[in-house]
Amino acid sequence: MVSALVDSGCVLRGVLSRGDDLSAAAAGVDVVLIATPDGAVAEVAAAIAPVATTVVLHMSGALGLDALAPHVRRGSLHPLVPLPTPEIGRIRLKSGITFAVAGDPVAGTLGRALGGRCIEVDDDRRAAYHAAACIAANHLVGLLGQVERVAAAAGLGLDAFVALAGAALRDVADLGPAAALTGPAARGDEDTLARHRAAIGPDEVPGYDAGVELVRRLAREMAPCG
Repeated sequence: MVSALVDSGCVLRGVLSRGDDLSAAAAGVDVVLIATPDGAVAEVAAAIAPVATTVVLHMSGALGLDALAPHVRRGSLHPLVPLPTPEIGRIRLKSGITFAVAGDPVAGTLGRALGGRCIEVDDDRRAAYHAAACIAANHLVGLLGQVERVAAAAGLGLDAFVALAGAALRDVADLGPAAALTGPAARGDEDTLARHRAAIGPDEVPGYDAGVELVRRLAREMAPCG
């Protein structure tokens, strides 16, 4: 995040790490950005002596603004994009992504300075927002890990299936999940589902069945009433 903000014209006054004295971090600056794991945000915020004019922001998608007590000007700036490495993050953060913001308007100012689109997510909706984000990214990665394992059992690599997943995501973007739905679970083809379970091995069946149930739920929701 720091590199992307500097690229966008922000002036960096310093970076503090674990073990540094944080007490004066808010002195003489406009913004303090806390980019720690969620479990450390409150501790770090409490270690910083409040300055009435300085905004303290966290980057957590799940935490509310109460984690930043006792600071008066507080906010959150959460990038809705995977950041697996600093190099990838530096590029993605400036690629027109969505930022979830709350609290002080400076959070939105920084998101827009990075070229992003900002959406307001209040504390009472934060956990649901972050759960959706984790399903969309982390769970999808875990699912493709299962694809890789099952494809290997068929003597195949992951590449073709990544292309398949990409096409399905484009369909969801263009048509919506219900209209994009295809496959045996949506059609109620129980014989095919049974063959799948027999082929993939018992350790993969629970994950497979969880996916089948999600497809069935979506199919039921899109089915005409009566």
